[in-house]
Amino acid sequence: MLRRQGLRVGRFEVFLLSDGRFRLDGGAMYGVVPKSLWCRHEDVDDKNRVLLDLGCLLIKTPAGKNVLVDAGLSSKFDSDAKFKSVYAVVRQKTLRDGLKEHGLAPSDIDLVINTHLHFDHAGGDTEFDASGRPVPAFPKARYVVQRQEWEDANHPHERNAASYMEENYAVLGERKVLELVDGEAELEPGLKAVRTGGHCAGHQGVLIESEGQAAFYLGDTVPTRAHVPLPYIMAYDLFPLDTLDFKRNLYERALKGDWLLLFDHDATMRSAKLALEGGRYKAA
Repeated sequence: MLRRQGLRVGRFEVFLLSDGRFRLDGGAMYGVVPKSLWCRHEDVDDKNRVLLDLGCLLIKTPAGKNVLVDAGLSSKFDSDAKFKSVYAVVRQKTLRDGLKEHGLAPSDIDLVINTHLHFDHAGGDTEFDASGRPVPAFPKARYVVQRQEWEDANHPHERNAASYMEENYAVLGERKVLELVDGEAELEPGLKAVRTGGHCAGHQGVLIESEGQAAFYLGDTVPTRAHVPLPYIMAYDLFPLDTLDFKRNLYERALKGDWLLLFDHDATMRSAKLALEGGRYKAA
């Protein structure tokens, strides 16, 4: 399944791209799991922040469509010194660089699927134009998000408001390039959005199925391979028991079908198979 250029899932080509790296608090990333356990997996700085990838996914469909899953931060935050300091953002190589390596420009993207609308996943949905106004970064694409997530992003509360920045997504609704889905939805033949909940009520993953092979892009449901064990759930998750239930059900299907799991934030391993050893799930 592994190719030099990326991954092949049946007739789909899949490329693990990145918009850079950033850091988040390790305790928040691991929730109830004590640091004595999770620190062995992580690059931890003097502020207790762990290193994470700003992962994105490029999918080339059998029909010749170019699909992007999540879009990183974008250049909108490059001049914001405070933001870059708080999150230790480094963008030496960006999503646009990755697209260019595959012979693509933003105008070549047909579909953008957002797992959710937090700034590190939807920041790249838009860019500022010459007048400083946000515009869609992928001018010919339709953008897909769960209806529940769209409602939550536009009506944030004290717990999630810091994650939603309307300059990242408001214009998508105004320009009528937004497609809202409810639950599981087939977006292209063999390509499905699957509502996971957990991290936020409208969080979704992406399932790719073709010729007996399958891969699942986990988004923030399982952000890194270290989060594969069932109890490893972020404190950022608004509904952690929903995350737990979805992981348990997903893993049963993934093991049975020999699925490939795709991570968004792992700084060193973006894909892995699933293994069950001694009653414990792990990335293999």
